[in-house]
Amino acid sequence: MRDRNRAVSVCENLTASENCQTKFLRLDKVRAAVKAGTNPLFFNPNITKETNMPETTTPYLMIGMPKGSLEESTLALFAQAGYPVVKSSRSYRPSFDDPALDGRFVRAQEIARYVEHGFFDCGLTGYDWVVENSADVVEVCDLVYSRASNVQSRWVICVPEASEIKTVKDLQGKRIATELVETTRRFLESQGISAQVEFSWGATEVKVPDLADAIVDLTETGSSIKANKLRIIDTILKTNTKLIANKKAWADPKKREKIESIALMLQSALTAKHLVGLKFNLPKEKLGEVIEKLPALRNPTISNLSNDAWVAVETVIDSKLARDIIPTLKTHNAEGIIEYPLNKVVY
Repeated sequence: MRDRNRAVSVCENLTASENCQTKFLRLDKVRAAVKAGTNPLFFNPNITKETNMPETTTPYLMIGMPKGSLEESTLALFAQAGYPVVKSSRSYRPSFDDPALDGRFVRAQEIARYVEHGFFDCGLTGYDWVVENSADVVEVCDLVYSRASNVQSRWVICVPEASEIKTVKDLQGKRIATELVETTRRFLESQGISAQVEFSWGATEVKVPDLADAIVDLTETGSSIKANKLRIIDTILKTNTKLIANKKAWADPKKREKIESIALMLQSALTAKHLVGLKFNLPKEKLGEVIEKLPALRNPTISNLSNDAWVAVETVIDSKLARDIIPTLKTHNAEGIIEYPLNKVVY
C-alpha cells in the first residue's frame, strides 16, 4: 500500500516537472519503478521490462539516394512527401526521421547496379542508367522530375549545325563521344551502323567537330544544344527518374510494403506540384453556369451556406488554369475566392 501511495503521489506531481518523460506513464510502470528502487522521475517510458533497455527500431530498408545534379531536387521531394532528410556537406550518409530507413548518397549512374546486387533495397535513379547497366531490377514507379524541369529528358545524337551528317546512316565509321556508351552502341547496332563510340567524362558539347564527329548527350529543354550550335539528328532514349527495387527486397513483404508506401508518398508530392486548391462562395443561381466551366479531379465539392441563396464550392485544378478561372469566377459574382497550394494529392 505504501508503494502504491508513493507511486500515486509521484504521478500527481509529475505535471510540475517540465522535462520529465514519465508524466505520461501508466501507473503500473511507475509502481514497478518504485518497487525496483528506481526513482520514477528518471524512469524512461521506452525501457522494456525484459531488457531494461530503450526500445528502438533497427533500420531495415537501405535506400540509394542520387548525388549530383538530382540531389537537391530529390531532397526537396522527399521533404514534401513527409520524409525530411538531413545531410551534412561532407557526409554521404543521409539521416532520415523514419527509423526504418537508412541509405547512402552515390552517383545516379551507379545506383541501379548497387540495387541489383543488393547493397541497396531500393533507390532513385534515371531510367537511362537502368538501361545502360542492363540492371535486373524492379521498376516500382516513374518520378518525372529533374534539376531543371518536371518533363522527360532525352538522349539525343547531335552534330554541328554545319556538319554533312544528316541522318543516323551517315554515322557509319564515325567517332561518337558520350557518357552513355553501351546504350549508344546498342542503338547503332540496331540500325546496322558500325561506329567508334568513346566515353566522355563531361563537357561533351565542346568535343565536336575537333574531337568527335558527333555526340550523344542528355537534354531537357534543348537550350544547351542550341547554345553550342548543334543540331539533333535522332533520339536514342527517353528517360526520367524512377524508383527501383532489388528483386529479393521486393519479394520480402515487409520491405515491399515500405517501398510501396514511399512510392505512394513521392508520387503524391509530385502530383501536387502541378495542382492548387480553389474555394469560393457563389450565388446558387450561378452554380450551373460555373460548374460547366470548372475543372476538378472528379466533381467539385458543393456545400450549402446559412444563407440559402449561396453555396460554397471547393475544387482542385491545374495551377496554370487558375489565372483564367479566377477572373471568370469573379464575373459570375463569386466571393471569398481562395487559391491555396497542395502538399500531396493521392488519386
